[in-house]
Amino acid sequence: MKTGTAGKGRLIAVAFMLGFLASCAQTGGFEAHGVDLDRAAQHARTAADHDRLARQYRSSAEKLQAKVEEQRQLLSQYEEKSYIYGRRAQDLQSHTSALLHKYERAMEETIQQASYHGRMAEKLAQDAPAQQRDERQEKARNSGSMNWNDSGSGKL
Repeated sequence: MKTGTAGKGRLIAVAFMLGFLASCAQTGGFEAHGVDLDRAAQHARTAADHDRLARQYRSSAEKLQAKVEEQRQLLSQYEEKSYIYGRRAQDLQSHTSALLHKYERAMEETIQQASYHGRMAEKLAQDAPAQQRDERQEKARNSGSMNWNDSGSGKL
């Protein structure tokens, strides 16, 4: 009898692990894309870089919004017609609810990142003309001082 109970425990553990792995597989593509965006965000320096990142984050947020809506519809289906799914109805509801919350959090974070990079692009775009002007003035001063010294050094 003890062997039968241990076998059932192992079977439940294996089923749980398979369910966990299946839930992770559904979001793997998005997470890999997020890592690429994070890496690009670390190396963003110009207004164009931040603008491109803001657009990519907005695109990711739209994709996540579609996933959120899909999970909401599934959850509604599981709740309204749980009799169709029998014993699995509660598992499906909790799994779908967890995915829904995960996608909502990811969407909120993505929207925040898009907003941040949009603000950075605007700030850098505004600062760029002043920075270019300062660089031109510095070059003019350096080249002017060299000419001044060259032309004035021989005669006084």
